[in-house]
Amino acid sequence: MNETESPLEGKVAIVTGGARNIGRSIAKRLASYGVSVVVNAVQDREAADAVAHEIFEAGGRALAHICDITDEDAVNEMAETAVKAFGSVDILVSNASIRAQKPFLEIDTEEWHRTLAVPLDGAFFCARACAPHMIKNKWGRIITIGGISAYIGTANRVGLLAAKSGLVGLTRGLAVELADHGITCNVVSPGHINTVRPGTAGARPPMKVEPPIKRFGHVEEIAGMVHYLCLPEAAYITGQTMHINGGLYYGV
Repeated sequence: MNETESPLEGKVAIVTGGARNIGRSIAKRLASYGVSVVVNAVQDREAADAVAHEIFEAGGRALAHICDITDEDAVNEMAETAVKAFGSVDILVSNASIRAQKPFLEIDTEEWHRTLAVPLDGAFFCARACAPHMIKNKWGRIITIGGISAYIGTANRVGLLAAKSGLVGLTRGLAVELADHGITCNVVSPGHINTVRPGTAGARPPMKVEPPIKRFGHVEEIAGMVHYLCLPEAAYITGQTMHINGGLYYGV
């Protein structure tokens, strides 16, 4: 943990999809600056517990919470769990997403709905459950994790592109409605990030398009931006999309 006092000391965060990769890095980064963290995962209890344990071993406070964020009752329960354990909810990082790669003519209706539900419905349900606590505190941060493919397009991922694009609209709407309550809402949009999914043994396809900074991004670089957006210095930033992609897309 950091020895100098952090302006985030005592804040409480929920990080969805917090058991692995970007979510794990975000949870650990926030915890290292004094934030108590609820590490959410949909089913991987072992991985979520491991992240919470890492945070505890480093001197922080965290708990693992397993729930499906497309279930609004389960999301409401998660928010209440955070309040009971740590006293409030100040920061929401909606990172949970879904793997969905198939030509759009082969996508059935159930797959389509599920692909939209996890990133988009989940972010909406989580924001709706957490915002009242932030309004009460007159302070809050809502950060969603988007993706560069929503801007440059990617074959065989039409559902995920629609969901990630929807997150931008959701975030802008929330930014307008919640600004008077001291709550900022932003999207962090990663490019090609060095992550490993279960069962891949670290394998990943090469980049089809190489950015000017010729490497994969690191999960810590995404976590760093999320951390910054939570700081007092970022209080005038809201409704924005922060692109972290090595120059592959400039967001203009």
